[in-house]
Amino acid sequence: MSESVAPLLAATPPRPAPRPRVLYPLSLTINGAPHALQVESSTSLLDLLRERLQLTGTKKGCDHGQCGACTVLVDGRRINSCLTLAVMQDGAQVQTIEGFAEGDDLHPLQRAFIACDALQCGYCTPGQICSAQGLINEGKACSRDQVRELMSGNVCRCGAYPQITDAVMSVLETDQSPGTDAPASEWVPGTVPA
Repeated sequence: MSESVAPLLAATPPRPAPRPRVLYPLSLTINGAPHALQVESSTSLLDLLRERLQLTGTKKGCDHGQCGACTVLVDGRRINSCLTLAVMQDGAQVQTIEGFAEGDDLHPLQRAFIACDALQCGYCTPGQICSAQGLINEGKACSRDQVRELMSGNVCRCGAYPQITDAVMSVLETDQSPGTDAPASEWVPGTVPA
């Protein structure tokens, strides 16, 4: 050891003891099942779903809210689960892709994605389907352009965008049966909810 380094090592103070782990109570209903949990304040909803509850259909893509792979529904609204802390959702109803099908009976969006070949690698598909359901819940999309704009926060690296739009439009058109005169609520370009 060099003589110039030895005094620096001797003068280095000891590391402080780690902080005690503080847990907070959390109550969530996930895919219809109640969960009472204890979580650290820094745990994201995405990490809670994937790491603690093994709901791995929700994907960790960028972990920065830029790809939409982690999209889930919270109280019917689509959110990027990587950008919200689990404790912020206390008391909420959370739906992940695992909560869409009922046994072997696929959800209409799942069937439409298959019928329209709206996936290639499938990594983004759970987030795309959750985002599409949120878009339908919002009632703001009634055209292909609106679907494209309102789902622009969900990235498909394989480039299946035309087929994804086809799938969403097929469900929207089925939901808007001929006798329904309820107009979609106002849509303003550039106001994508995130």
